[in-house]
Amino acid sequence: MRIRDELGEVYADARFAGAFGVRGRPGISPGQLMMASVLQFSEDLTDRQAAEAVRDRMTWKYALGLELEDPGFDASVLSEFRSRLVAGDLTCLALDALLERLAGLGLVEAGGRQRTDSAHVLGAIRELNRLELAGETLRAALEALAVAVPDWLAGAIDESWQQVYGARIDDLHLPESQASRQALMVRYGADGYYLLEQVHGPGAPAWLRELPAVQALRRIWIQQFCREVTDGRQEVRRREKLPEGDGLPPGRDRLISPYDLDARYSIKRETGWGGYKVHFTETCDAPGPGPDAQDATGPGTGPARAAGRGEPPNLVTNVVTTQATVPDSAMTTPVHQDLAGKDLLPGEHLVDSGYPSAELIIDAARVFGITLVSPMLLDTSAQARAGAGYDKAAFAFDFDARQATCPQGIASSTWTPCRQRHEEANVVSWPATACLPCPARQLCTSGRRRQITIRPRELHEALAAARAEQTSAQWKARYAARAGVEGTMRQATHVTGIRRARYLGLPKTQLEHNIAAAAINMIRMDAYWTGHPLDRTRSSHLARLGFTLTA
Repeated sequence: MRIRDELGEVYADARFAGAFGVRGRPGISPGQLMMASVLQFSEDLTDRQAAEAVRDRMTWKYALGLELEDPGFDASVLSEFRSRLVAGDLTCLALDALLERLAGLGLVEAGGRQRTDSAHVLGAIRELNRLELAGETLRAALEALAVAVPDWLAGAIDESWQQVYGARIDDLHLPESQASRQALMVRYGADGYYLLEQVHGPGAPAWLRELPAVQALRRIWIQQFCREVTDGRQEVRRREKLPEGDGLPPGRDRLISPYDLDARYSIKRETGWGGYKVHFTETCDAPGPGPDAQDATGPGTGPARAAGRGEPPNLVTNVVTTQATVPDSAMTTPVHQDLAGKDLLPGEHLVDSGYPSAELIIDAARVFGITLVSPMLLDTSAQARAGAGYDKAAFAFDFDARQATCPQGIASSTWTPCRQRHEEANVVSWPATACLPCPARQLCTSGRRRQITIRPRELHEALAAARAEQTSAQWKARYAARAGVEGTMRQATHVTGIRRARYLGLPKTQLEHNIAAAAINMIRMDAYWTGHPLDRTRSSHLARLGFTLTA
C-alpha cells in the first residue's frame, strides 16, 4: 500500500467545499472518505466491510493518514458522503483528482494512444414484466403516501386496497391465465387513475403530487395505460403497439422500474438487460524508452520508464455512464470533449466499429486532432455481401462534374441530391437503355438499371479511405492494441463489481463508476510501484507443471 508514499495527498478537503459546509462542528475529512471509498471499490466491499477495514486494518489507516487508535466511522457515513457528492455535482472528482496527481508526476499525459470500450451494467432493480411494473408502481406510491399522510390516505381508499397492495408484487402469486392477468392489469390501471385524481384533487395537500413515488406513478401510467371518459363512464385499457393498439413509447423513454427512473432496457446482440452502459477509456501506449533516454516523453511514446521499475501501467483516463439505450456512436464526441477538458487528448483513439462514422472520423481530426482508428462497417449492398459483382467501390465518382462511371465505362445519367434519414446524400442512376443490354448486367444489378446512394464528397472519400486502409497488415497490427481494453472491462466488472449497479439513479451510478476507475488505477499503480506485475493471463495447474524438473 504505497499510495500515500508515492502520491501524497490526492483528495484535498478544499476540493469538496461545494458539497460540505464550513460552519458548525468539524466532521470527518471528505478527502479521507473519498480515499476510503476508492479502497472500498478496490476490494469490492460493502459499506459495512469498508468501515470495519478503516477500524481494523493498519494499511488502510496509513493510506488515510489516521492514527492507529482512531475509531473510524459508522458505515452510514459513506452513504451520506455519496449523496453529498451527487448533490454537489462532484461525481467525477474521484478519477479527475487522481489523474491530475498522476499527470503531475508524468505518469499520464496527452498525446500517445488510448482505447475505449463499453460494457452493460445491470440496474439495482428487479426485472419486472408489465403487469408487475404496474402493480409495484401503484404499491410504491401507496406506501409513500401512507408514510407521508396516513390520515389523508385512510380517507381516500378503503380496506380492500390493503388486500391487493399490502405486499410487494414479488410476494404475490399472480394469476396464470391470460384473461385473469388482463383483468388484473385493468384493475391496476383504474386504481392508479383514481389515486392520481385524489392526489391532484382540491382536498389533498399540493406537495403530495411532488413525491417521487407519485411522480413515478404518473409517468408510468402515461406510458402503460390509456383512459377514455364518455358520459361520466371511463374505460381503462393497457397500451399496445400500433396499429392495433394506442401505441407504446420508444425504448429510450420507457420506464422499467418505479424505483429507478433513469434505468432503461436495451439489447445488444444476444444480451438484453435493464440498467445502464458504461464507457471506459484508458491509455495503451507502446513500450516507452528507458530512464536513460534523452527524450523520455517523445510524442506517441507514452510516459517514461522510471529507474528500477518496469513499464508504466495503462491507466483509465475517462469514464462515462449513460442509459442503456444510448448507442456507442453517440458517445464518441462526448468522450473526446471530456478528455480535452482534462488535457489528456490522445493522438490515436482505438475503438470498435460501434463508435465511428465518416462524420466522426472527420470531426475527431478537425476539432480534436485525433486519429480515430476503428474498422468501418463494410458496404452492405448485395454485390458486396456476395463478394462477387460490382459493389460501390468499383465505381468512379466525379463530384465536380456530378457524374459517375461504372466499371464498363458507362457514365451516369442523373445525380440527384437528397436527404435520407435526416442526412445529406446523392442518388446516382444509370440509364436503363445502357443497363439492359450491358453484358455485365448480372454482376451489377437485378433491376432495369443501377442506382447508388453516396454521401457528400468529404464523407464519401473519408469512408472509402478508411475502408481501404483497414485491409492492410500495417493497420491491423496497429489496431490489435485495442483488444487489451477487454481486460480492463473484466477488471472493472470482476474486481470492482460494477456489472450490477450498487445504487439507484444515473448520477450515483456515474459516481460509482468513477470511484471504480480510480480504484483500478490505484491497483495498477501499486503493482507498478512494488514491482509486482499484474497477471496477464490465467493458466491451469496442468499448464504450469514443471516437466523439466521431474525429467
